[in-house]
Order: sequence, then structure tokens, then C-alpha cells
Amino acid sequence: MRTQVVIIGAGPSGLLLSQLLHLAGVDCVVLERRDPEYVLSRIRAGVLEQGMVDMLERAGVSDRMRKEGLPHDGFTLSVTDTRLRIDLKGLTGGKSVMVYGQTEVTRDLMDAHRARDGKVIYEASNVAPLDFDGPNPRVTYDKDGTSHEIACDFICGCDGFHGVSRASVPDGAITEYEKVYPFGWLGILSYVKPVDHELIYANHPNGFALASMRSKKLSRYYIQVPTGTDVNAWSDDAIWDELKIRLGSEAADRIETGPSIEKSIAPLRSFVAEPLRFGRLMLAGDAGHIVPPTGAKGLNLAASDIHYLSEALIEFYGENSAAGIDSYSQKALARIWKAERFSWWMTMLLHQFPDLGPFNARMQQADMDYLASSHAAQVSLAENYVGLPY
Repeated sequence: MRTQVVIIGAGPSGLLLSQLLHLAGVDCVVLERRDPEYVLSRIRAGVLEQGMVDMLERAGVSDRMRKEGLPHDGFTLSVTDTRLRIDLKGLTGGKSVMVYGQTEVTRDLMDAHRARDGKVIYEASNVAPLDFDGPNPRVTYDKDGTSHEIACDFICGCDGFHGVSRASVPDGAITEYEKVYPFGWLGILSYVKPVDHELIYANHPNGFALASMRSKKLSRYYIQVPTGTDVNAWSDDAIWDELKIRLGSEAADRIETGPSIEKSIAPLRSFVAEPLRFGRLMLAGDAGHIVPPTGAKGLNLAASDIHYLSEALIEFYGENSAAGIDSYSQKALARIWKAERFSWWMTMLLHQFPDLGPFNARMQQADMDYLASSHAAQVSLAENYVGLPY
């Protein structure tokens, strides 16, 4: 088989890239090692930046998001005794975010691919990107007991942190930067009405908590737990009780409780691989970087990679110019590091750190007091939260 671009990974970033390339007339094939049901079963982010909303509209997959998504004009921060609503729309000149689950974004992209008979090969095992350091890259894989090979011009690795794309790069070609945090987020999903119409981020002496939602009837809550915590050690009742404590009395009086339909623990880490281009192999999304979920930058950062990468490939085929390909890594990393800084800052502000003690608590309160008293600080927070320009 021959195509112009092979995309490894059929998560939202890989499918979004494929959709944008298809609309521009660029031929591509997507390889995914899992089946579609597994891909859709992954519970992930639910807050979309304005830039990603615009990209989904350009890709022609925004109809259901516009009907079912929840536009948010602000959110609330709560640190110790200070509670502050950040007016995103007012502080950024009209920008906001959209609450719409990553699972739903993926479903919409899958539907679009099926409608146009897009080339997505699920349950492709032993995927191997090869010869990407020269002009004739190729990708091999196994499917139903048969080996296959795809010749191509470019390979795009959208296969996540543990995927084969970054692992295929020669030793020494990548510089990795990483910070692992000593805690995770225990998340609970339940068919109950959200406690508030906007998100609440809270830092309590017991630890971080987040009140979020997937719809007007489906709520997503998180609490900070130590690394190594067993999810089965927390009953639903224990999680609800802890949420009421950490979110504060105002939220506790309104919170609805119910049985969980999903519970899981997500570890927190910051990670960046540099560069993101290796000859004719480009990394995008979690294959190249990870951010803590604080601030909701993971999926959105993948989307900005896809923005730069799709434009570069469309320029290459439409204008016979490699300028965008040559600058992809530099452009993407400039935005990645800004998002890494923002996610790190929000993580430091909102979590209890076991090794920092009372001094860190004072710094967190001072940071929160400054936010509450400074319009400029609130503008900076809002500008980062809705998403920096591409």
C-alpha cells in the first residue's frame, strides 16, 4: 500500500489530523492497535479551549458539540479562606471554554471517518515506523495474522506517551524533561446534577478537589490522593464525604450524591520530549508531551500540535513548500512550554505537597490573595485558561 501520510494512533489527535488532511485533499491512513470500543472507553478531559472548538468546526465535526456542549464563561478558585470566580469572558474580551468530553470528540471524529469511508485500521499490532530518516519512510504492521507495509512521505506519531512512535527514535536523539508529582487524582463519574454550572477548583488542607461535569446530568469529581493509592480503598460514600469537606460548605450544601459509574486514579506528571521532528517522523500530543490535568491543557495542547502539523502538511502538498515541516517542532514546543508552565503553576497553587510544609501553604495563600486583588493577574490566568493563540 502507498499513501502520503501514515498516522499512528486513532485517538482524538490522530483522527482530527486525518480529518483535516482529508478536507485538504491529502491522502492518509490511520493505524490503531486497539479496537474502537476500547478507544471510546477511555475517560479523559472535558474542557475545550476556544482554539480547539474552532478547529472542530473547521473539521466539520462540531454539530453535536454545539447542541450538547456546555459553554463556560468562568470558573471558581478556592484556596483556604479565599474564594474567587475568574470571569473568563470579561477578562479576555469575549473568549470562553466549552465543556464537552474527549470521548464525545472522539466519537464525532469516528462518525465523520465512517461517513466518508476514511482509512482507519483498528487492531493493527506490531506497528513499526521505519526509514523515517530518509526520503522513503514506511510503516509495517500485522493485522489478522498477516504482515502489511505502507510506503509514505511522512509518519505522524499520535499514539500517546507509551506508543511506538517516540520509542522508535534512536537513542540520544531526544532530550526528555520530566517532573513526577507525589500524588494522583481519584476521579468519580456519576449521573447526578453538577454542584455548580461552572467548574470549582479547590485547595483544602486535606488536598485538592475539582467539581466538573460532562453534561447537565453527568458529573465528574476528583480528589487528590497519594501516589500508590488503591482505588478500591475508597468507597463512593467516602469520596462524596471528602468532596464535601474539600469543596467547602457552600458547595457541600448543594452537592448531589449517587453511585459511581466509573472510578479511576490518574497520576500527575509534566513531560516534554525535544525535538518533535525526526526526519519524516513527527510527534504530536501525548507522544511528545504530558501535562498535569490541572488547567485542562492535555487534549488542548494536542490540538495545537495538530494545528501546526496539519498546516505544515497541507502547505507541503499544496504549495510544494517544506517551510512548515521545518518549523513544526519549534512552533509547537514554544506553545507547549507555555502550557507546561501554566499547568505546573496551577498544580503548585492547588495541591498539598507532602515535602513543602507550612511555607508552601503560605505561598499558596499569598498567590491566591494576589489573584484576588490584581486585575492583571486575573487577566493572565484567564488568557492561559482559554488558550493562548496558535
